[in-house]
Amino acid sequence: MRLVVSAVGRLKAGAERDLADRYCSRAEKAGRAMGFTGLDIRETPEARGARAEERSAAEALSLTANLPQDAVVVALDEGGRAMTSRKFADRLATWRDGGAPELRFLIGGPDGHGEAALQRADLVLSLGPMTFPHQIARALLLEQVYRAITILSGHPYHRD
Repeated sequence: MRLVVSAVGRLKAGAERDLADRYCSRAEKAGRAMGFTGLDIRETPEARGARAEERSAAEALSLTANLPQDAVVVALDEGGRAMTSRKFADRLATWRDGGAPELRFLIGGPDGHGEAALQRADLVLSLGPMTFPHQIARALLLEQVYRAITILSGHPYHRD
């Protein structure tokens, strides 16, 4: 199963990019042996609409464009479902073992996800009740993807 992070906004050079790149590289390397065929990052620019609803709607369309019909979609949203790292790993394994060809994570812009993204999501996932900037959310998500892969492989990175 291919993993894809589609995010509104671009990571610029700096600590957040370095951290995200580190976990992306680790997850990609460790994931190959666990049935994860790659990890792509796709960035889309912030929309320029006059109102927040216009911007989030345009970004939702951009994030969901070119999605394979049978892809599993996880939208990150502060109002979504929180889960432990182990439950998250189990969910990834279930989708992988069920034959999903792609798992797409959606990270919205400053105005949140538009309805199209939330409607398409198979899971709306919260990294916690706080709001994070997209740079931090991306690094947190990639660390959790790496952690999930290590949990599935039995690697001691995660400690309960």
